[in-house]
Amino acid sequence: MKDYFSPGSLITVAGGALTVVGAIAYTTGSANLSLPTIFYGIPILLGGLALKSSELPPAMRITPAEALRSQREAADPELGKLVNDVTRWRYGQKAHLESSLEALKLWDDDNPPQLEEIEELDTQDGYGLRMRFQLGAVSLERWTEREARLGRFFAKGLRAEIKDLGGDQLDLLLLPAQAT
Repeated sequence: MKDYFSPGSLITVAGGALTVVGAIAYTTGSANLSLPTIFYGIPILLGGLALKSSELPPAMRITPAEALRSQREAADPELGKLVNDVTRWRYGQKAHLESSLEALKLWDDDNPPQLEEIEELDTQDGYGLRMRFQLGAVSLERWTEREARLGRFFAKGLRAEIKDLGGDQLDLLLLPAQAT
């Protein structure tokens, strides 16, 4: 259902509607209506189709946005920004967190890892995140080699845990570092 309400879809529908109204007005001889609707409708339709061709849907959010609001606000602001970044429509990217995965050398141009879902966690140590990735062409071994760096990369005071789910999937847990 969320696919129908992407910005690209809405712009495509608006452009298509204007173009159809303009075409009908042209065939019925209403020059005052046909010229502006066709003149604006076709470029809007083409712009919407261009957006549709390059859109990346948001990752599925398991935890409702309001559920852990107070914990999110008390935690590192980077984690809140991360959640907001991956739960919105993106355009012109192959995958969520593209630049982050490239910096961590967890990227493959042909078949990059895909973020499928994100869940906010309230653990005994504090606020954390669980992100489920489809591995693509990046091996699980490469992820585990960078496990120590993953937590530090996203925010200070985090530790990362990688859980192999088998079948080309893994969970990346970003949790507060335990006090020693």
